[in-house]
Amino acid sequence: MERLQKRIAESGITSRRKAEELITSGKVKVNGKVVTELGTKVSNKDKIEVNNELIEKEQKEYYILNKPRGVVTTTSDEHGRKTVVDLIPTKARIYPVGRLDYDTTGLILLTNDGEFANILMHPNDQVEKVYMAKLNGIIKGEQMKKLKEGVELEDGVIVAATRVKLKKVNEKANTCMVQIGIHEGKNHQVKKMFESVGFLVEKLKREKVAFFTLKDLQSGEYRKLTPKEVAKVYALEQK
Repeated sequence: MERLQKRIAESGITSRRKAEELITSGKVKVNGKVVTELGTKVSNKDKIEVNNELIEKEQKEYYILNKPRGVVTTTSDEHGRKTVVDLIPTKARIYPVGRLDYDTTGLILLTNDGEFANILMHPNDQVEKVYMAKLNGIIKGEQMKKLKEGVELEDGVIVAATRVKLKKVNEKANTCMVQIGIHEGKNHQVKKMFESVGFLVEKLKREKVAFFTLKDLQSGEYRKLTPKEVAKVYALEQK
């Protein structure tokens, strides 16, 4: 037995939160009867309809993609731009876990497993996201220290880097490459953090999420996750 909203989310048609809204608004039927209670539990034998359409449990799929620049992190785009979903040929209704800006490259995970996505998007200390940033200047030790101690974003939220390492300096061009790690995943967070200490990010690439890296994946390439990797993500929830 499992919760009704979980079963709907597992069908791949929507998120669990949206499934809860569908239930409370009377758009879900179980065995022909409208159900509006969120605690309702169902079995594999129960027939579930959403907006009068029978749903089926979708086979779970998991991918890691090296997102190129100029690709949007969404399932569809009203302006006709290429999306991360377009880069993976599958009939499953996968979606990106979190997001990367249009001009940001690097590691993005995609799946149709809502629980898996929620574990990775939760801002806990088990899921670090590591980026490489090219800055329009050369960062100093005091500024890196400030990033690790915590900086305030415009909404008043204070965020701190899990790591800040100066990796390369180009004095002639007055630029540097800095590795930075964060736990959260707020909109434009890394760019805003560097702006708070006086730098603009010229290029940004995500290199790591939790234990996932871009090993052997060139820009635009992807691969399926192994069952062991999926199990390892679920193990993070137990810690």
